[in-house]
Amino acid sequence: MTESGSAPGTLRPGGRTARTRAAVRDAVLTGLGEHGYPGLTVEYVAEHSGVHKTTLYRRWGGIEGLLADTLDLAGEDDWSPPDTGSLEGDLRALAREAADSFTDPGQAAAPTAIIAAAFQSRRAADALHAFYAERFSRCERVVHRAVERGEAPAGTDAGAVVRAVSAPLYFRLFITREPIDPALADQSATAVLAAVRAGAFASARAAGRPVMSG
Repeated sequence: MTESGSAPGTLRPGGRTARTRAAVRDAVLTGLGEHGYPGLTVEYVAEHSGVHKTTLYRRWGGIEGLLADTLDLAGEDDWSPPDTGSLEGDLRALAREAADSFTDPGQAAAPTAIIAAAFQSRRAADALHAFYAERFSRCERVVHRAVERGEAPAGTDAGAVVRAVSAPLYFRLFITREPIDPALADQSATAVLAAVRAGAFASARAAGRPVMSG
């Protein structure tokens, strides 16, 4: 723990410390892309970030702490979900962005390695969960806008909708190890859109259906 009581690498200071944190983040991502999680070492991060390894151990505790802070820092960006003017366009854009992030050779190595790390490290898994929970929370606004425009039923579960868009893509990528492409991303968005319009994601109470009890 640091003097403030926070876990190593969890502070969000500015100035030189923020630059150091960003340099370490960049080195971690580069190392993940080149060597994957099993091959990433503190020595590698030290060499490529310019931060001495004793400092890395003191502030982050090791590779797990470095990876967790990399995800934490990624969640502090200013990314916003698409706003195309329609639910169909927004869902399609979200699906394509998810697909691109794991199929573009220039982008895919690091996030793929982070996913793999979550199966080997509990701390990495917790950090990944927090990252995606925050990301999906931002994406919910596309569904809220759709409800306001009358494109989706009142009571539509925004969180379930945005997760459903990327779920088939991630299943193929990490479970069945099948290729994905823009056409598959569009198919996923179209299927979710149809389910939204049919009320599949709306609560029974909001949709006016009788609520079954035990």
